Amino acid sequence: MDHQRMPAWEPHPRAEALVTELLDEVLARSRRARALADDLRGSCGVRLRDLIDHVLVPRDWARRFQDAGWERVESGVRRHRGGRFPAVLDGNRDIELAIRVESVATFVEAQGLDARVVGEVHAPYRFADVLRGDGVLISVVERNGFPGFDLSAAGPELIRAAQIHQQTLRTRRRQFAHPLDGFDHTERLVRAAIDDIGRHWTCDLFLRAEREYWMVRCEAGRIQKQRQDAAGIGWSNIDHHTYDASRQYFDRTIKLLEMLGYECRELFYAGHQAGWGSQILEQPVIGSTIFADIDLAPHELDFDFAHTALDPLERHRRAGLWCAMHGESMLEAGLNHVAGLYDQRELRSQLHGLGIVMMKPFSDLPHLYQELTAGQWLPVDPDHVDALEREGHLDAQEAENFRLRGAIGCHLENIERNDGFKGFNQPGIDEVLQVIDPRRTVGVTTAG
Repeated sequence: MDHQRMPAWEPHPRAEALVTELLDEVLARSRRARALADDLRGSCGVRLRDLIDHVLVPRDWARRFQDAGWERVESGVRRHRGGRFPAVLDGNRDIELAIRVESVATFVEAQGLDARVVGEVHAPYRFADVLRGDGVLISVVERNGFPGFDLSAAGPELIRAAQIHQQTLRTRRRQFAHPLDGFDHTERLVRAAIDDIGRHWTCDLFLRAEREYWMVRCEAGRIQKQRQDAAGIGWSNIDHHTYDASRQYFDRTIKLLEMLGYECRELFYAGHQAGWGSQILEQPVIGSTIFADIDLAPHELDFDFAHTALDPLERHRRAGLWCAMHGESMLEAGLNHVAGLYDQRELRSQLHGLGIVMMKPFSDLPHLYQELTAGQWLPVDPDHVDALEREGHLDAQEAENFRLRGAIGCHLENIERNDGFKGFNQPGIDEVLQVIDPRRTVGVTTAG
């Protein structure tokens, strides 16, 4: 596991400067593009930069991108492997900027555009050219687990199968007397979808369903989604999703994520005092990142804990206590939080105006800013609290507070990345992991 604890991610200011220069060129040429950028930032705190899916550029620009770190990965396509940057495609004379949205049709309607949507409804890939003129073309693209850039006919039978599996994942049973039955049930649903529509499309549908369930429980997430829907972009600005898992079922959580195409990328550990950490996973085809949080003892960093059945600790730490009260993230508890990419100052100001309180930022660097909403208080079954007190995980006062008030269950994360930085801030995560321990927040009150 040593290689996972030494992430090599670093900022790439030269590459970012080139993306910024290209975007500035587009905005200078197109008044309507400037209006779109201003609308996104002003209405929901989202930067146009963070929605760029890919660009098509003339030969001179392509050479500059190659010199700045983009490598040719297939005919006519270049990618930057070391950072979070858009793909660069060989184009003609005009600059073409493709913006990713959750639904092309929703974007066109929300923005009041007269644009033709190309591609079948619910197909893996759809697009629409929305702004053209002055040597610039701006399009919006919709990806449903599809990594390419060309239309491919899915066919009505495959699209219908995807719709059925989406409904199955949205309505899947999450409450089980024994969590193992829940993991078995979920794996069967995922396997059936993969068999019909493939791993990557299934992964995309699974995440959509997970966010919907999370929003039922997280008011801040619901409010922000409504604001982003009004702008037409949906959840196209996701940075990562976070799951909590108990030690007993962590390997089953990882197994399910690996079924969906995720690969273990790196490990974060909150330190001996906090006693827990995160396995970071990445789905390289759809570009999705997962934080999977678990209670850990120091000696467990020396073996592959993600694929090993772990014995219980004498006393729950943060993730274990959260799961004991709310359930497994993969089952009844849902996601702990969803992180979106924003202009962090703009979003914080906008949410403050709506009565949504933010915690102290746990990363405040030029290339990375992170903060969580104060959190959604959720009810906790008093029987669960009684068991935790009997087993010594809570003292009497902590247990009584949880019985009477419940506990914080989920958050929205405000994250801003600059210079293409793809990694995370180990010291900052160490701090926030301790701060959001339920025992530390049970006495906190929220505003709004």
